[in-house]
Amino acid sequence: MQEALKPMREKELFGHPVGLYVLFFTEMWERFSYYGMRAILVLYLIAQTTDTNPGLGWTNAEALALYGWYTMLVYVASIPGGIIADRFLGQKKSVIVGAVLLVIGHGILAVEAMWAFYTGLGFIISGVGMLKPNISTMVGGLYKKGDIRRDKGFTIFYIGINVGAFLSSLIVGYVGEVYGWHYGFGLAGICMLFGLLQFVLGQKYLVGVGDFLGKSEDQEERESLNRPLTKIEKDRVIVLILSFLMVIVFFGAFEQAGGLMNIYAMDYTDRSLLGWEVPASWFQSLNAFFIITLGTAVAGFWARRKLKGKEASSLFKMIMGLVIMGTGFLFMSAAATEFQNAGSSAMYWLVLAYLFHTVGELSLSPVSLSFVTKLAPAKYASLMMGLYFATTGLGNKVAGLLGESASKFGEFTVFTGIAVFCILFGLLILVFLKKLKALTHGAEDNERSFG
Repeated sequence: MQEALKPMREKELFGHPVGLYVLFFTEMWERFSYYGMRAILVLYLIAQTTDTNPGLGWTNAEALALYGWYTMLVYVASIPGGIIADRFLGQKKSVIVGAVLLVIGHGILAVEAMWAFYTGLGFIISGVGMLKPNISTMVGGLYKKGDIRRDKGFTIFYIGINVGAFLSSLIVGYVGEVYGWHYGFGLAGICMLFGLLQFVLGQKYLVGVGDFLGKSEDQEERESLNRPLTKIEKDRVIVLILSFLMVIVFFGAFEQAGGLMNIYAMDYTDRSLLGWEVPASWFQSLNAFFIITLGTAVAGFWARRKLKGKEASSLFKMIMGLVIMGTGFLFMSAAATEFQNAGSSAMYWLVLAYLFHTVGELSLSPVSLSFVTKLAPAKYASLMMGLYFATTGLGNKVAGLLGESASKFGEFTVFTGIAVFCILFGLLILVFLKKLKALTHGAEDNERSFG
């Protein structure tokens, strides 16, 4: 990996390289724009054309189908985005290209026309594909090989993602629902512009990170692009790909948040609070709120467990994350039962579900990002990160299909089925943990702090 070849002793802030916070704020604004648009997308699609805030008047099934395709393509686009970075531009330039495409895409969505709707989605898909895998790979490039701070660094970066998601669900969600869907889309574009400017102005803290290896002054880095993979590198690629199966299952369940759980909050949940009705899109902010408040605590728990010599490998954390997240759907089963019996369900079921989903996410998602940067060969660094995000995209598509099935099987059956499958799948992977860890060839052994 690139970070292992470069001795980095940079200025630090709160025990981490300052460059981490440049990437933190860039990703924060990018996720603000993306999750803000996502929070209102399905609601815009199903809003009637005759409403005071008119939408497209689609059925729930039609809206969830488009949501599934869109969210899948957003992340599948990370594969070509990773290839372009590895082969031609490097991660840093690819992030800039992606940010520009996102500004254009969100801006076009502000136009009230069907051509603008589909064109804007196309630009956003391309922009996320260029930015997402490459900015995440750059985070890994800030740390030396064996630096135990890497996982926590990715968690801090992940908190940035969710600061943006939390604020956008409240702000863009409110603007979209109250003032007009297209005003919400436009606001997302303005905030993406802030992210682009912030990244460009912070380049002095990212010197030597994310540059194209083909133009590196280091001969070993240049030669790494042409030599074949070693046996160890091949084994590590295999275990990465196998770990991505957990990612597909996780996000197939987790991404019910923007689809079925979003509709459930709108149509089946009693949202009255002190005489005021809570906007349905605001529930999207719960996940981000819990990540912001619990992120460092969860990362600290796993780091302390690792230093005590207890099982805390990335694979083990991912397994536990899947099981915990799956358990959260049992609260949605309880909500569906209450609705069947009383005609509505309480808000606290959603709150509890999002709490468990978040703890599961913190144990799997940022850990997965860090795991990729530990195991991926240098010449395929962005491609492997792109494959990771592509698997999250496939998970999004699965989420859309599961959400659609609720119209046939009912919410209780879907929520309960998701819970049972995730828990059992996680426990099955746990049986093979020792064999999977052997394929990493000690990539996580002897981790210590370099701070």
